[in-house]
Amino acid sequence: MSQHRIPRNRTYLMCPPEHYEVAYAINPWMDTATPVDAELAVKQWERLRETLTGLGHKVHVLAPEPHLPDMVYAANGAFTVDGVAYGARFKYAQRTAEAAAHRAFYEAGGWDFRAPTQTNEGEGDFAYLPRAHGGLILAGYGFRTEPAAHAEAQDVLGRPTVSLRLVDPRFYHLDTALAALDDGNVTYYPGAFSVASQRVLRQLFPHAVLADEADAYAFGLNLVSDGRNVVLNSEATGMARKVEAAGYTAVLVELSELKKGGGSVKCCVAELRP
Repeated sequence: MSQHRIPRNRTYLMCPPEHYEVAYAINPWMDTATPVDAELAVKQWERLRETLTGLGHKVHVLAPEPHLPDMVYAANGAFTVDGVAYGARFKYAQRTAEAAAHRAFYEAGGWDFRAPTQTNEGEGDFAYLPRAHGGLILAGYGFRTEPAAHAEAQDVLGRPTVSLRLVDPRFYHLDTALAALDDGNVTYYPGAFSVASQRVLRQLFPHAVLADEADAYAFGLNLVSDGRNVVLNSEATGMARKVEAAGYTAVLVELSELKKGGGSVKCCVAELRP
């Protein structure tokens, strides 16, 4: 079935985990008592980068900065649509300085960068589907990003924005509970969302691939897809079977060390939409 799914070349931003460690705990997955194999984290990250470039995608690399161990989760630094970059404003002080590093990257690259006034964590809580209902932003709130940022993103990016309430702290960012499989459809774990938000998702995406708790717990929703190839955490075997059954090609990558910080494939990858 996979031949019916058409991939589209993408451009991504990643940041190597040279300073990565779990030095604090700001989500339920982080445990400062659990050691991180820093060397293995770098190898796993590099394998993810090579997987994306091997699929024909371009990957820009953001230089990591000391004392910012979560910079590896590059998706959180901004959200881009049609050459406009809506910057991040992190909730927790430990990550605040990451925003400036991302801003410098976008400004140096000639992007129309818009500084936020509201707390938001970039593509961690925003997803864009250019062919869904004429171009639609899905926006999560409940743990990190403030609802007011959804209105700000809509104003800045000029796309209708649908707010979705996250209710399970294990799935603290939208990208741990929902992912775009292509330019018009998504996969998501219903249990991560409020009853009202589940209703909205059913209306918007009647053909969505539904994940279960085991898929979500294995970070199976924290994926990157080019419309055909779905790159996801190797632990998420059930999710891999679901996307294969829907006609996509699952590409498994081991990211055990990055999961210790509360992230997986998508957290490490921001999509750049020039």
